[in-house]
Amino acid sequence: MSNTDVTYLVAACAGALSLVAFVALIVVPAWGAYSTLWERIAASFLSLYVLAAFIGIGLVTGAAVIWFWDRIFA
Repeated sequence: MSNTDVTYLVAACAGALSLVAFVALIVVPAWGAYSTLWERIAASFLSLYVLAAFIGIGLVTGAAVIWFWDRIFA
């Protein structure tokens, strides 16, 4: 297994684990908070905004690490 394959495997596992955590910690409580089907579907759909915020925070943090990498570890 090459280094690239290991990187892809780690990224895939991290993505899968993040998706499972999102569903278990965000979508399931949002689904359980309401009783009618349309409210549950709406809450699940609106939880995508939470996912978008998490992705945005991750992208900004990653970009900051890349931008300041030489200043941090120089």
